[in-house]
Amino acid sequence: MLRARLRTWRLCRFGSHVHCLSSRRPRVVLGIESSCDDTGAAVVDEHGRVLGEALHSQKEEHLRTGGIIPHVAQALHRQHIARIVQEALEKSGLRASALSAVATTVKPGLALSLSVGLEFTGTLLQSLPTPFIPVHHMEAHALTVRMVHPLPFPFLVLLVSGGHALLALARGVSDFLLLGQALDEAPGDTLDKVRPSERAAAPPPGPGQIARRLSLTGHPECRAMGGGQAVEHLALQGDRLKFNLRTPMGHRLDCNFSFAGLRTQVERTIGRLEQEEGVRDGRVLSCVADVCAAAQHAVCAHIAKRTHRAILFCKARGLLPERSPTLVASGGVASNRYARQLLQVITDASGLELLCPPPRLCTDNGAMVAWNGIERLREGIGILPSSAGIRYQPKATFGTDISEEVKQSAIILPPVKLRLAT
Repeated sequence: MLRARLRTWRLCRFGSHVHCLSSRRPRVVLGIESSCDDTGAAVVDEHGRVLGEALHSQKEEHLRTGGIIPHVAQALHRQHIARIVQEALEKSGLRASALSAVATTVKPGLALSLSVGLEFTGTLLQSLPTPFIPVHHMEAHALTVRMVHPLPFPFLVLLVSGGHALLALARGVSDFLLLGQALDEAPGDTLDKVRPSERAAAPPPGPGQIARRLSLTGHPECRAMGGGQAVEHLALQGDRLKFNLRTPMGHRLDCNFSFAGLRTQVERTIGRLEQEEGVRDGRVLSCVADVCAAAQHAVCAHIAKRTHRAILFCKARGLLPERSPTLVASGGVASNRYARQLLQVITDASGLELLCPPPRLCTDNGAMVAWNGIERLREGIGILPSSAGIRYQPKATFGTDISEEVKQSAIILPPVKLRLAT
């Protein structure tokens, strides 16, 4: 009995910012996400159960303006964040005072959007004796899979979204080796979003990203869809072989990504087709489905090939376990079905298991932020008494960068046929 009491005392003492580890009640964390254009909140327990969740999507507002305008996104976050957090708490059936911690995305993302989440969190914590956990957006995406799969470390992570593209080896909750990342724009940005600078009052004129350049909001089947969703939808009806788009960076033996040159290829193809068909800006090409299929394949094939090299590098260096080595693909673009099919071809050829969080957890949401808080609570990492002194960071590094080591390995990919029905 005395030994049991001493053990309980030690656990409580050395986890001073965490609820006593001997407690029978599962720890619960409120997660707040406002890094870009979605306001999300969720209450998640340490068993991965989402007890309450709410989300306000700004998609319709940004569809009307042709892209994300930072000060508009900020105003929408401010308008909805209190309601979203309250709704998540009410659905959970818990009072705010019952929370083990509050976790909030503080980096990276749009500065004006991040500021709203952090300011709201600071106000909330003033009335609560609850610790604060600042969250790295990409770490949250990387760990989300562990909500639904009992996946041990290490594992390979591919994160592809509207704002990011990277490959990393996850060795622990806050221990990542960065193998490669986007050198210019992200794949979701290429297919979908217009991301003007923070100072811009409106999206830039002229040709934009692929969906915008194709005027897909004018297509009768795509008026209510985001750009990436519209490209994926129309690609199902198209023939990717109608247009020959070169996969980027074929001569560079690393795991970095580049999508700007591919977008230029697509825009030139669209311009030529518009001249041939006599189509003016704002009208939809007759072969738009074929263009979408070719563009989607080029983007996804580029992602698959860089991922293949990352797998081979990790295997050569003994960085993945011999039993059940795993690739986790997460982020908004990872929910693209064609992308998942190509990744499955690569993992089948390499002897890896492919795991993807459910699509609802791939896009930005409060649950992934709350789960990141749970993971950090378990390890006692990055737990603060308040949010005082914490600043948001629009740009932030991720993990330890070993991309130069990958490049020096000069791994040549074996031939793998990436041929699928669109």
